[in-house]
Amino acid sequence: MSNVWSDKLPVVQFRMARPTNQLQKVVEFYRDGLGLRVVGHFENHNGYDGVMLGLPDTAYHLEFTQHVDAVPCPPPSEDNLLVFYMQDLEARDLVVKRLQGMGYDEVEPENPYWKNAGVTIEDPDGWRIVLQNSYFGKKQD
Repeated sequence: MSNVWSDKLPVVQFRMARPTNQLQKVVEFYRDGLGLRVVGHFENHNGYDGVMLGLPDTAYHLEFTQHVDAVPCPPPSEDNLLVFYMQDLEARDLVVKRLQGMGYDEVEPENPYWKNAGVTIEDPDGWRIVLQNSYFGKKQD
């Protein structure tokens, strides 16, 4: 099976990148709390440090960068979300407890839909993730 999504968009890798001024805390949140693995990193590349974290398939991952002169970046609206669909409720709850143990409690989602089967948590920069116990909108039994 090919990694080609379609004939019109032959993507083989997808990365969401964003800056931070507290790279170590953000990496700890996504690596130690959420459970993503480090799939790459770099230091002092034109004044930037960066870490890529991903799921087991590195074709989909997040990149966080910090400039040597980094200043706090304002987070997006409370409805800009990174949603992780987790079919196993017990596994989802273990991640929630791990994040809570690190000091990251559940926050009220702006859109009440995400409360149906999800838990919304803010990362150190105020960006929100949802740990959703459903798969493409279907709640797991």
